[in-house]
Amino acid sequence: MLKSIIRRPRILTLAAALAGSATLAGCMTATPYQPATASSRMGYWDEQIESNRFRVSFAGNSLTARETVERYLLFRAAELTVQNGADHFILVTRDTETRTETFRTPGAFGPGPWGYWSPSWRFYRPRWGWRSYDPFWDDPFWRDRDWDYRTVRQYEATAEIVTGRGPKPTTNVRAFDAREVLSRLGPSIRMPETR
Repeated sequence: MLKSIIRRPRILTLAAALAGSATLAGCMTATPYQPATASSRMGYWDEQIESNRFRVSFAGNSLTARETVERYLLFRAAELTVQNGADHFILVTRDTETRTETFRTPGAFGPGPWGYWSPSWRFYRPRWGWRSYDPFWDDPFWRDRDWDYRTVRQYEATAEIVTGRGPKPTTNVRAFDAREVLSRLGPSIRMPETR
């Protein structure tokens, strides 16, 4: 009886850890094709400018490739065209912005409004333990291997489209048949997982 009482909290703890790991793993995936929300601007959003003119955008997280963001933008433009009863769309403008941030671990600035800069700070080196750095006495270049640099890129594609009825203009290279775009890009679009 005592063993089963002791074993139950362990099983519950293990189950909670596994559930937390699954939740965290779900957060660490590329942005699926979904509408953006107020809390997370990851996904697509659009606004109508005129009766047949729209601004369409798609933003991905740091795991979403630039090609994926641009493909999802075209898919949304085609979807929006069909939803409004049109047959083709023309890309008036198109742009992909890259937001790049570089992080250094351990960072020079810690918690608080001024961080650890005072003008010296301490940091931990795995082999040597806690060390200090003073910008007036230390050489910042010989310790560059102690820090881990990581660059994170996020892409956001934006386009302004004009929708139209009938066959697409063959003389305009920026014109797309909406139904053909949906059928060709549809298999590569990853929708959000249902829970």
